[in-house]
Amino acid sequence: MVTDRKTPPAIHDAISFDYVLQPINEHKLTNGLPLYWLNGGVQDVVEIDWAFSAGLWYEQQQGIAQTVAGLLKNGTAKKTAQQINEALEFYGASLKVNAGNDFTTVSLYALTKHLPALLPIVHEILTEAIFPEEELSIYKQNTIQRLSVSLRQCDFVANQKIDALLFGEGHPYGRYTKKEVIEAINREAVLDFYRKHFNLAEVKIFMAGNVGDKEVKLLDAFFGGPLLTVTAPDKGVFALQTSPDKKYKLVNDANGVQGAIRIGRLFPNRQHPDFAPMVVLNTLFGGYFGSRLMSNIREEKGYTYGIYSSVSPFVNGGALTVHTEVGRDVIEPAVNEIYKEMEILCNEPAENDELLLVKNYLLGNLLGDLDGPFSILQRWRTLILNGLTVDHFNRNIQVYKNVTAAELQLLAQKYFKKEDYHEVVVI
Repeated sequence: MVTDRKTPPAIHDAISFDYVLQPINEHKLTNGLPLYWLNGGVQDVVEIDWAFSAGLWYEQQQGIAQTVAGLLKNGTAKKTAQQINEALEFYGASLKVNAGNDFTTVSLYALTKHLPALLPIVHEILTEAIFPEEELSIYKQNTIQRLSVSLRQCDFVANQKIDALLFGEGHPYGRYTKKEVIEAINREAVLDFYRKHFNLAEVKIFMAGNVGDKEVKLLDAFFGGPLLTVTAPDKGVFALQTSPDKKYKLVNDANGVQGAIRIGRLFPNRQHPDFAPMVVLNTLFGGYFGSRLMSNIREEKGYTYGIYSSVSPFVNGGALTVHTEVGRDVIEPAVNEIYKEMEILCNEPAENDELLLVKNYLLGNLLGDLDGPFSILQRWRTLILNGLTVDHFNRNIQVYKNVTAAELQLLAQKYFKKEDYHEVVVI
């Protein structure tokens, strides 16, 4: 058979592809702990995540969740921080701890063959961390120093203020770090949070890579033993304290030549039927480099290097926010143009070609996310931690493919009302 090198292959739009999320295996360890795992890829590498209900939502004292995450690897009853770091480096492994609004995730990245040596170290960290007083003192000093530097940056302050206005400073999603908060943290409070919220009886474990039954048995050997019986973490109930003041302006630097703009509103979480179509509408509005906001405020007006809008979903709510930094002299015109683009989306349906471009961009990125075991695992972890199934993923795909310009216009009329937005400007 002669290869035809003159006729190019057919070009297909991303919306014409089928999107299938690789199934995940659910296994119960000997002690009943859930393990979600999938085999993929050809390289002998593995990612294992331990997800705890230990995010900011569960704090009894502000700043504790981030402190525990920052110090988790800094000493156990048997090893110093240096010894732990040297052991991880010896095996070429990476252990990251991320404290989010709802969960804290401990993630191990390593060669599969080194798991027998690495899993005991992780188990020791998760069960025997001691948070030495010296390490805590250094952490607090470094955090306060970083905070003092960050507070001179208008974008950092604006990010703090918009969350506080939308959720309230007393709400877990609206709190922000202050010097006195860090200074008030003590070792007893850190240990108390660690013991209550890093109990292995409440963990969910996720694994992906070139793995199989052998690696499942390894995890069972180190994490399938007897568990301490403790009360599950209190989920807490927090009332929104949305500020009645819609506008906030702060001159953080009298000589500043740039201003940070944040315009946002509350928005439902992933379970809400408006969430999936809003992903499409937000992409059109300000979610990618070819968006309406970018075309207008960067390309046409030249007010900024970049402007984006984002939907931030959490377990107990979320927000829709526009964020940019512009020259001090064009702050007001830039704000006006943002609202102008909202109004246009409310009054005029998007052209078919533009909507097709947005859908292809959105689904094209999704194709990349479905290529590789680690990114697939992240998709599954998000679904499982939010109480969702693969049916939710499949429904979203159908929305991304089939939502119409008329439906997006109705959605814009519902969520792009200027009077519903809080506005923060920090110079």
